[in-house]
Amino acid sequence: MVLLSELQLKEVVEIKNGKRLGHIADLEIDPDLGRIIAIIIYIRDKGSFFGKAEEIFIYWNQIVTIGTDVILVKDVSETQYYDQINTNYDSI
Repeated sequence: MVLLSELQLKEVVEIKNGKRLGHIADLEIDPDLGRIIAIIIYIRDKGSFFGKAEEIFIYWNQIVTIGTDVILVKDVSETQYYDQINTNYDSI
């Protein structure tokens, strides 16, 4: 079993172009099944120190591998922001 605090230490990197997305801030968990639906990364505007962070969701099926130091993900361009998420989990 891996703790959230251990996952938060790993950097999330897009496998297609090597872009560093950041670190995991939170998880979305299906309460009925007890499994992870998505990892959540906060993306801050670099121009604002106190700016509100946007949340980007990377679904579990987009994770290629979880290594010792890094989490590799794919299809990040298809990732949706919080306000675009359909709460119907049957399609995941």
